[in-house]
Order: sequence, then C-alpha cells, then structure tokens
Amino acid sequence: MDKILNVVSLNIPWPANYGGVIDIYYKLRALHDCGVRIILHCFEYGRARTPALLEVCEEVHYYRRRTGILPNLTLLPYNVYGRKNARLIDNLLKNGHPILFEGLHSCYYLKDRRLKNRFKIFRECNIEHDYYRAIGQAERNILKKIFYRIEAGRFERFQKNAAHADLMLAVSLTDREYLLRMFPDSRVEFMPCFHGNAQIAAKTGLSDYILYHGNLSVKENEKAALYLIENVFGKLSCRCIIAGMNPSDALAKAARPYPNISVEANPSVEHISDLIREAQINLLVTFQDTGLKLKLLNSLYTGRHTVVNSLMLKGSGLDSLCFTADTADEMIRLCRELMQKPFSPECIRQRRALLHPAFSDEYHGSRLSEMIYSDRYQTSSIP
Repeated sequence: MDKILNVVSLNIPWPANYGGVIDIYYKLRALHDCGVRIILHCFEYGRARTPALLEVCEEVHYYRRRTGILPNLTLLPYNVYGRKNARLIDNLLKNGHPILFEGLHSCYYLKDRRLKNRFKIFRECNIEHDYYRAIGQAERNILKKIFYRIEAGRFERFQKNAAHADLMLAVSLTDREYLLRMFPDSRVEFMPCFHGNAQIAAKTGLSDYILYHGNLSVKENEKAALYLIENVFGKLSCRCIIAGMNPSDALAKAARPYPNISVEANPSVEHISDLIREAQINLLVTFQDTGLKLKLLNSLYTGRHTVVNSLMLKGSGLDSLCFTADTADEMIRLCRELMQKPFSPECIRQRRALLHPAFSDEYHGSRLSEMIYSDRYQTSSIP
C-alpha cells in the first residue's frame, strides 16, 4: 500500500525547540522512518520557512496565519479562525489521502463537508479551554486576561468539532479519559509525546546544580519559575538554573537578589540538552494537569534525578521514575537529599525498562501508521 498522509501543523515545526512543535516534528520523522510519505501544510507564525523539513516530508506548503483585530471578530477561537485559508482546503482536496490535524488550533476544516469521506485524525495536545483559562489566571495585563477568558470560552464551544475525527490521539491518559467522556462514540487512543530521544542518555554520578527548564514565554511556565525562585531555589545554597525561551524582565528581576540563581535566555537545542544531562536534579513544576509534559520525558531520557509535583505526573504513567513533592518544604528536603545522592546505573536500567518501547518514537510511529493504514476503512466515515 502507498502510504501518503496530509499533516496540518499549527506552526512551522522546525527548529524543534518548544513543546508543541517538538511533538509534531518528531512525529513526522517517526512516520517518515515507517515509510509514510508526508504532505505537510503549516502556518507561518514567528518562524522562518526551512528546507530542513524536506528531509522528512515529500512536500511542504506554507500558509499565512492571520492575526490582528479581524480574526477576533468571530465566535470561533481566534487561534482557529486565523488559520482559515482557502489555499489549504484547495490543497487538501487535490488528493484523497488521510489528514492529521495537529492540535485544535489547526482544525478549522475538520468538519468541512468536502472532507466528509476522508479519514481524519485529531492530535490533541491540550484541553485548550482549560489551558487558556490557566493562562488568563496567571496573566497580569487586564486586556490579555480578558482575551484569554474569551478564548477559553470559544475553545470550549469549538471542541465539539473534534467529533468529526475518525481517530483522536490523546497526549496523556488523563486527557484520553476526558475525551472519552466528551466523545463516547469516538475512537480515542493514548499516544504520548514524540520527543526525539532514541535511547536513555542520562549520566551516572553527581553534579552541582538544579535545573528548571521550559518555554518561559508561556505564562504557566513563568508562574512555575517564579514559584520556584521565591519558595525553593531562593532557600537553597546550591547553584540553580532556570533556562528557556524568552524569559520576561519580571523573571530576571525576581532571580537577581539570589546569587545562586541564574536565568539562561534562549539556549540552543544543543545547550538545553546539555543542561538537562549535566544537572543533578531536574525540578519540574506545573499548575495544570493536562497537555504535553515533554520536559518530563526529556528529563527522564537525558537527566539524572527528576523531582516533580503531582500535577506534572498526572496521566503520564511515569510516576515510578520520579520523586514527587507537592509543597515547597518537600521540594527543599528532596533537593538537599538528592544533591548528595549519586545517580546510579540501576536508575538507568529502571528507566530503560519502563520507557522502552512504551514511550519510544519508533514504536509509536509504527503504531500510528498501523492505525491509519490497516484500520482506516473499518473506522472511517466512508459509507
């Protein structure tokens, strides 16, 4: 069988340097390695076109994402309506191949009648209305706070369109349970993040610093970093590093009084990988229990001890590989203890046993290809 797949991406998925696009890019690579020929459709939003995508895609089509006032004057989510594009639907109609919609943001055409007889896959990467409500709660700017609340309501209404997908891929077990409740007649499968790690690369022994990493331009991640500065890192004597994309002036200002805390802005993919690998502890905190927890997988594949709060683990199936702390005092106690505890070969064996093949890109690429091409005539909406 000739395996060809349309993929609609909410953004250009290279470089693969933040959660959503990392999952998309390494999914493309895993499918490519399984012999799937990919026609990629991606929206341009703050990222440059790149020939690198042609290494894993047969064709790449770019579309302008509309921003500003006009895309806001609609009952649809701003982030969905801005990705309405006539060239996209025209290109999708030029072939009869399955379509993978990456995230609810990309799903404007999911229920389009012209695609009624196509096999359609919806990749869920967040319960979007919960995500935007959480951003709104963390936001200080009143106009942005209002926007996020409105956007959350729009996404909550729009999510019913996911019922038009023949297959839903949930990024966590928690999100799968939610989607099954909302869409009891739909096929919903758990498929964790694609992450690009081929093997466990954690180092044994000791190091002298603790790391928190994430996309710091995301308000929820900034909130977590500020919490750690004030309640945990500021009360420890060891070196503590906060690293990620576009940290705010407020975050840098919060860290400044503490000589043991440094903020590293916009590290390269290689440097953030080195920071994760060399840290004695990767400390990860979240205030949301849904969506991509890619930083957790990266820490377990490449880092030493991993300390998390319960919300970071929820629905991940990775509880046995982490140390859990839900209060600042518990985090401080664990950090002091683990800074003195060498990371052992036995810990690496435990990770290898649990992470392979259950969280392997190769395994899930093969599994996704099988779902689409072996079962599609049994599960699709073709009469």
